[in-house]
Amino acid sequence: MLEIKNKEFYMNGKPFKIYSGAMHYFRILPEYWEDRLTKLKLAGFNTVETYVCWNLHEPKPNEFCFDGLLDIVKFIETAKKVGLYCIVRPGPYICAEWDFGGLPAWLLKDKNMQIRCNYPDYLSCVERFYKKLLPMLVPHLETNGGNIIAMQVENEYGSYGNDKEYLKFIESLMNECGIDVLYFTSDGNWKNMLSGGSLPHIYKVLNFGSKAKTAFNCLKDFENSGPNMCGEFWCGWFDHWGDKHHTRDASSVGKEIKDFLDIGASFNFYMFHGGTNFGFTAGANQNPGKAYEPTVTSYDYCALLNEWGDYTPAYHEIREILCAYQEIEMTELPESPKLQTIGNVELTEFASLFDNLSNIAEKHYAPVPESMEYFNQNFGLIYYETVISGKYDISPLNIKGVHDFGYVYFDDKYKKRISRLEYTSESKGLKALFSKKNSGKFLMSAINGNRKIGVLVDAMGRVNYGEHMTDRKGITDIYIGNQRQMGYDVYTIPLDNLDKLEYKADKKEVPLFLKGSFKANSNNDCFVHLNGFKKGYVWVNGFNLGRYWEIGPQKSLYLPGALLKEENEIIVLEMEGFSNPTVSITDKHNLG
Repeated sequence: MLEIKNKEFYMNGKPFKIYSGAMHYFRILPEYWEDRLTKLKLAGFNTVETYVCWNLHEPKPNEFCFDGLLDIVKFIETAKKVGLYCIVRPGPYICAEWDFGGLPAWLLKDKNMQIRCNYPDYLSCVERFYKKLLPMLVPHLETNGGNIIAMQVENEYGSYGNDKEYLKFIESLMNECGIDVLYFTSDGNWKNMLSGGSLPHIYKVLNFGSKAKTAFNCLKDFENSGPNMCGEFWCGWFDHWGDKHHTRDASSVGKEIKDFLDIGASFNFYMFHGGTNFGFTAGANQNPGKAYEPTVTSYDYCALLNEWGDYTPAYHEIREILCAYQEIEMTELPESPKLQTIGNVELTEFASLFDNLSNIAEKHYAPVPESMEYFNQNFGLIYYETVISGKYDISPLNIKGVHDFGYVYFDDKYKKRISRLEYTSESKGLKALFSKKNSGKFLMSAINGNRKIGVLVDAMGRVNYGEHMTDRKGITDIYIGNQRQMGYDVYTIPLDNLDKLEYKADKKEVPLFLKGSFKANSNNDCFVHLNGFKKGYVWVNGFNLGRYWEIGPQKSLYLPGALLKEENEIIVLEMEGFSNPTVSITDKHNLG
């Protein structure tokens, strides 16, 4: 078993270094797990690390899912099959550029909810999830003949809070559930973070992306018995919509790994293979003094394997270094994934979102606007409708608290788009795109009778890091002057089942579902390009590939070949407009 003696790792009594690579089972189709894990092993790594996404495993309170893409046990067993140890980071918070940092959105139905602290209602939810998850992992602990060698207590907690009783609760709960492998905490290489996020008796690792030879200096006041380990070596970075696509030179990554080896440190490469934020799972950032910044669909991350599992120059660079250092013979690698071009696909059927509310939405009444989470909705769209009656002069209209992009309608006619970004500070990437004209404040013409006001809200990712994580979706109020508007029909539109859509042959105004079909002669991967479309989502054979947005940097969506059949259906939900109802599917990805 893995243990710490004399400031070193020992495995079964022999000195050991952890050379780990991060892969998240929930970002990769199960059909590809063994391929990706095999490539990790052949690059000289001995361990795979994964987070656990509570929000998908428990989509509703006390309703659990651990199959398909979420079959963590199968992922761990597959890692063992190819000869890898496993590190599991069960959260409950994971960050990971994942919606709400992996916490389930339904926590926010409680308007008094306090997350990541010793708040009793939060703790009871964590306890319920851990008592479902952790017993599934116990048979796979190294102490029981499995390959799980270590598990994390919370995640980068010092970047958020300093509630030591909360950390002790997590530790105690893991003990109660039978976890008896090495425990650790991980924090950034700053004493403030280590002070807030660690417990004296639990092994501590650091997270950073450069300067390995000096980064561990700040650990000296906190970890005196354990070996130096980087819990997340950031080999690259993630992208926000409206910002640049991040890249990193392979030689700079190689230099850092050589530094780790020179000082005898262990590390976890974050990410070895990033995968994809399928569906609505991408998170967002809102750092102090910055605007809300939603994350793109791709989680390429400049990882050693790219989004579709192909080798990068950095993969070959790191493989040569690790194999040479460990005197591992480099055998032949699996072939690169095959790609295919399908060509242009015409979208020939059209379904208005508003005409289909009775088919895909659930209607509620609320005296004042409530958030998506209040109505037990995790993801998708939400539509608010109220009728103003009487005689009103020209008045200022203020739609408050839009999270995140709102489309305003007067008497069913589109009026304007409003953006959450007006409620925050300037953003580097989106500053030029959203300004005062996108504010929820504007003048409304006089009323003599009735006027219906509708607001359709497109919820992007919930903030996954920092002080703004309590990120409820929807709107909070509509005011005319100082008068609060009351009485709303609210339609929750989770977009989790489009089978009941009613299509017509003639086009209508956006928001609009567009459907087409195409043939595929193989199960090779490909990429959907949406030139001429503005903002929306794509489904292929019922699987949500994720968000697209014309502002980039990402310009195409990864379509895993495992989803394809001989005859395939594609559905695009376009929120803002398109020039031609045609998409193209090619063998080239465009991340910007």
